[in-house]
Amino acid sequence: MKNYTSVTTFILLGQTDDPHLQVLLFFFLFITYMLSVTGNLTIITLTYVDSHLKTPMYFFLQNFSFLEVSFTTTCIPIFLYSLSTGDRTITYNACASQLFFIDLFGITEFFLLATMSYDRYVAICKPLHYMAIMNNRVCIIFVLCCWTTALMLILPPLSLGFNLEFCDSNTIDHFCCDPSPILKISCSDTWLLEQIVVICAALILMITLVCVVLSYTYIIRTILKFPSVQQRKKAFSTCSSHMIVVVITYGSCIFIYMKPSAKDEVDINKGVSVLMSSVSPTLNPFIYTLRNKQVKEASNDLIKRIALISKEK
Repeated sequence: MKNYTSVTTFILLGQTDDPHLQVLLFFFLFITYMLSVTGNLTIITLTYVDSHLKTPMYFFLQNFSFLEVSFTTTCIPIFLYSLSTGDRTITYNACASQLFFIDLFGITEFFLLATMSYDRYVAICKPLHYMAIMNNRVCIIFVLCCWTTALMLILPPLSLGFNLEFCDSNTIDHFCCDPSPILKISCSDTWLLEQIVVICAALILMITLVCVVLSYTYIIRTILKFPSVQQRKKAFSTCSSHMIVVVITYGSCIFIYMKPSAKDEVDINKGVSVLMSSVSPTLNPFIYTLRNKQVKEASNDLIKRIALISKEK
């Protein structure tokens, strides 16, 4: 008979046991985390204080930046603490909480990206009715729907996960509490839970990706009908930042969920997960800032205001 135990703590193996690589990984993650938080908080601040950025597009971008900060803060600080102290333990409740928030923020991001693509579709394909269709009330409803849908999707598999038994190991082969390595060490029958996780992930990816593809299909068709090259360039520039973020987010996530079973090895997925939780949130503010004239102008105005205030003091 198997010795079933009530697990109170887990041990996170992390990425590597090499001390030199751990030091490099710590500094890499610390720098990317600080850049990510600083960049995304800057976007949130700019969209809040600048009157020129009080539009639906920047309202969604503000929420997306909040999700990025929340997502990376759920993963990276705990890992940095583990790398700096050598303490790889995490309590059962902390692990469950981390798993809940990672899934909640991550899934909400996908629905928000689909919503942002619809916003770009309305802006380019129905410009005369844009402000009427995407009014404040509609934008708030869209964001609330993204959060609510994500919450409803993660509750069933998460509630089933609380019934898992652990008998031989409490060691999670990951740097954070991820579903696949947790299912891997469980001695319960995880087949049903694995299928639910895979089906939910596939549905989220397919539904949101279809929304994105359909939106951009109509956008591209509309843009190609514009008479002047300058109009086409301007229209494409308003969508290019969002398209780059979509490619990065969907590409990395599809790669992670290519494997059908949690019993497969997760070494490659660990590396991709680190990039998703550190590099992607760092790149997004730069992508939106460097490719967006309005955000750059708002940044310059904010810097001038801060410089003026400091001089007056």
